[in-house]
Amino acid sequence: MNSRVLILVCIGLAGCSDMTSTQQRALSGTTIGAAGGAVLGAIGGNAALGAAAGAGAGLVGGLIYDSTKKNQEAAYQQGYSAGTQSKP
Repeated sequence: MNSRVLILVCIGLAGCSDMTSTQQRALSGTTIGAAGGAVLGAIGGNAALGAAAGAGAGLVGGLIYDSTKKNQEAAYQQGYSAGTQSKP
């Protein structure tokens, strides 16, 4: 039984090895949201509904975070390029 669980965990981790940063952030947000939603849903009496709602909210949050990080990186690169172009 333990070896089966270990094999499933290894397969799951191997599937995540070649993900883009957007995919990683979306998956992280979804996972964290689902876990939090399941806990809150269990308190309210319906863990599955809580997990589904939390996963959706987490996905949106992960994608918003990804967009913010990409905008920050683009602004940094733009400022860096402008700074290197105006060297005396």
